[in-house]
Amino acid sequence: MSDLHTDETIFEFPCPFPIKAMGKNTPEFESFVMGVINKHVADLGEGAVSSKPSKGDKWISLTITITAQSKAHLDAIYLELNGSDLVVMTL
Repeated sequence: MSDLHTDETIFEFPCPFPIKAMGKNTPEFESFVMGVINKHVADLGEGAVSSKPSKGDKWISLTITITAQSKAHLDAIYLELNGSDLVVMTL
């Protein structure tokens, strides 16, 4: 039987970490995602945000590279993003 520790991580914090959120290509989606990120991250570096629309422009993925401070920091961001119906998927 293996001993699982839910607090273990392979990352050394702080570290750069790309967060990807996908949803419908609407102003509300981008505004929501950036609002969540800005709530949890004090300072985004230049070029930290990139977006890629789907082929038909109906969907969009936003990738925001942050400096993650801890696993709890990442968990808080992902919980808030995934708690919205605007966000279809996060990676």
